[in-house]
Amino acid sequence: MKIIIGSENPAKAAAVKNAFILNDSAEFITLDVQSGVSAQPFSDEETIEGAMNRAQAALEQGGGTIGIGLEGGIHLTKYGMFLCNWGVLAEPGYPPLIAGGARIPLPDEIAAKLLAGRELGPVMDEYTKKKNIRKAEGAIGIFTNGQINRADMFTHVTKLLVGQYQYRKSNF
Repeated sequence: MKIIIGSENPAKAAAVKNAFILNDSAEFITLDVQSGVSAQPFSDEETIEGAMNRAQAALEQGGGTIGIGLEGGIHLTKYGMFLCNWGVLAEPGYPPLIAGGARIPLPDEIAAKLLAGRELGPVMDEYTKKKNIRKAEGAIGIFTNGQINRADMFTHVTKLLVGQYQYRKSNF
């Protein structure tokens, strides 16, 4: 099985490998593919679209058995701005599988910067005085005090995809 990951982000690659851990024969390849959406997705729909685009591009460009797209975004609600994260598993000849994951509200000071047009990654780097938060613990890791990091969050989403994939394979 050749699994193409539509990102070279280490947190996303680790998540996919964690979710497929029982498949010793899997080969994992990361590809830098475009999401085709804003650098800062601002809704569930846009975030899903980014994950879908990444999965399809990974499958097409990587020539694998499965293409995985993972995308983080934000979603504005009447209760505040929430982190959102979505994943898509693309497989030739089948409709894509979609899964979403954990959500937590962002502090107002972070939300205000995003509403002003900034992207979460650089805002978090500035907020934490660290570099490349998005490739490590992510905003989820900062705001859950390390209880959940970005790889954990995307592992959950990818496990939802893998479970759907296994169910489809065993029932069709």
